Amino acid sequence: MLRLQSPGSVPVMATAVLVREGAPRLTERVRSLLESESGIDLVDSGEPADVIVDLRVGDHDGLGARRSSATAEGESLMAEVRASGAHRIVLMSSALVYGAQLNNPIPITEDAPIRPEPSFVFARQLAAVEHVVDRWRRGSDGRSVTVLRPAVTVATSASSSLARALIAGSGQRWGHEDPPAQFLHLDDLATAVVAVVRSDMEGPVNVAPDGWIPGDRVRALSGARWRLPLPGRLSEGVANLRWRFQRGPIPPGLGPYITAPWVVANDRLRSVGWQPTVTNEQAYVEGTEQPWWSSVTPKRRQELALGIAGSAIVVGLVIIVAVSRRAVQRARLRR
Repeated sequence: MLRLQSPGSVPVMATAVLVREGAPRLTERVRSLLESESGIDLVDSGEPADVIVDLRVGDHDGLGARRSSATAEGESLMAEVRASGAHRIVLMSSALVYGAQLNNPIPITEDAPIRPEPSFVFARQLAAVEHVVDRWRRGSDGRSVTVLRPAVTVATSASSSLARALIAGSGQRWGHEDPPAQFLHLDDLATAVVAVVRSDMEGPVNVAPDGWIPGDRVRALSGARWRLPLPGRLSEGVANLRWRFQRGPIPPGLGPYITAPWVVANDRLRSVGWQPTVTNEQAYVEGTEQPWWSSVTPKRRQELALGIAGSAIVVGLVIIVAVSRRAVQRARLRR
C-alpha cells in the first residue's frame, strides 16, 4: 500500500497495520514499538489495511469485562479482515491450546497437535478461532496467517487473572511433584509481536523465555513450605479454596494446567532475531511481588470479609457456650 514515509513527494511502499486492541498495557507497548518501525503505518479500524494484528481474541480479562468470548471476537476479527481487505492476520492465541497432558513432550514445538483441555472453555475457543483463521488462509492465494502462542504472561500490575491463577497454583500442590513451568514477561511478548510482523513467518509461533523452571524450583520461589500430604480430592479442594479467596475466580478446567507439563520451545521465534530479555525466574518474581490481597477482586473481598465475619461469629458462639458450661459446672459444685 502506498504511503508517504519521508519528507518529499516520492511515495514508498509501506505496510498498513491495524492493531485490534486487547490488554491495555500490551496494546500500548505493541503500538509504541510498531510506530517506531520504519515501513509500518498504523491505521484505524475501518481503514484499508495490509496486516491485522489481533490482541483481542486472546485477552482473557478483556473478554470477561466485555461479556464476550474468544469465539465472538474471532467472528468480529474476520469481519474486520473482510472490511479492511487485509491479506495477513497475526493472531494472539496461547500455549494453552496445546493442552496439559502427562505425555506432552518437554518442550512442545509448533508441529505438535493442539488438544486443549476439554473442560477449559477459553482454551477450546482459542483453538477454534485458530482453525477459523487457517480456513480463511486456505481460501485464497496470497493470504497469510501467523498465530502467536505465548506461555503464561506476567508483569507488575499487568498480569491477567488467568496468569495470577496459574501462578497461584504452580508449586503449591500438597504432597505432589509439580511439573515445570514457564513465565513470559509482557514486554518480551510485545517485542515478539513486532518481530513476527516484520518477518514473513507463517503458522504457529511459540513465545517463551529460554528453558523453564523445574517444579521444585517454582515451589522454592513461591516460598511454599513443606505441608502434610493430603489425599488428591482433599488437596484439590483446599487448593480451590486458597485460589478462590486469594487469587480471584478460577476458570473451570484450569486445574490440569498446573498438574501436567505444557512448556514450549522458542527456537522458531529466535530464528527471526527475537531474543527474550527477562528470564523465567525474573518474570515469576515480578509477577508475584504484589501482596496477594492487591489482586483480590471486589467480589472476592466481600466474600472473604463475610467469611471472616462468619468465622468470628462462630468463634464467639463457641466461647460463649464454653463459658456458660463452665459457669453451670461451677454453680453445681457450689451446691
